[in-house]
Amino acid sequence: MPHPAIIKDNVAVITGGASGIGFAAAAAFARNGVKVCIADVDQARLADAATRLSSLTSAAHVMTFAIDVSKAESVMELERAVHERFGGTDILMNNAGIQPGSTLFGEPDNWQRIIGVNMWGIINGSRIFAPNMIARGRAGLIINTGSKQGITTPPGDPAYNVSKAGVKAFTEALQHDLRNTAGCRITAHLLIPGFVFTGLTAKGRTEKPAGAWTAEQTVNFMLARLEAGDFYILCPDNDVPRALDEKRMLWAAGDIVENRPPLSRWHPDHADAFAKFVKGD
Repeated sequence: MPHPAIIKDNVAVITGGASGIGFAAAAAFARNGVKVCIADVDQARLADAATRLSSLTSAAHVMTFAIDVSKAESVMELERAVHERFGGTDILMNNAGIQPGSTLFGEPDNWQRIIGVNMWGIINGSRIFAPNMIARGRAGLIINTGSKQGITTPPGDPAYNVSKAGVKAFTEALQHDLRNTAGCRITAHLLIPGFVFTGLTAKGRTEKPAGAWTAEQTVNFMLARLEAGDFYILCPDNDVPRALDEKRMLWAAGDIVENRPPLSRWHPDHADAFAKFVKGD
């Protein structure tokens, strides 16, 4: 049985909804009879996505909205437009994200853009949509797309790591507040995808690598874990099983507890110890 919020005539809003995980989620919601608003920055992709969604549900149940999630006023316009069209929101999936690459001392504008979309987009969406979602008095979901890189913070893309670490911390705080709000039937969830073949990760490839999941596999896993009530929706892929993810995350936390150098997994003095830890030695 699907989550009680994923029912006929409820309303879902998905940012970054014109492609990838966002579109796969919109399609899954539409198949369950949910009215769907996909919001994205690209008008052409939105139009194409709306056409594809309309083959799964009534065109009257599909809405598009061009948005810059980094700007609170743009998210406010989205919330008002959805209310006017569908009467409110039951499911919010803050999924818009970018990963153009970054270096520690690289261009500040690049840092601002990455953190603006990836972290402020989720903060804006949650803060602006949640009050009216709570006031509806119905079961509802806020799903924020994070990343394993926001937990293990591997070297090589610091701006992305910082943005996704912020998403984790914010979503944990959001769920704490929601569960302590009287009469609130909204729950927050942190989606932590594995390696998913999307436009964000393709990097010029046209065929899915064997190690990657499809966006549809990721969404199917997400729906099953929502039904089970998970907050942390930690997705495996074809290369990395959950057990390995858990060991990587435990090792990262252990850097603090054991007073190791930061990112010791990639430190030459600790590489052998990490390898033994993964093997269970």
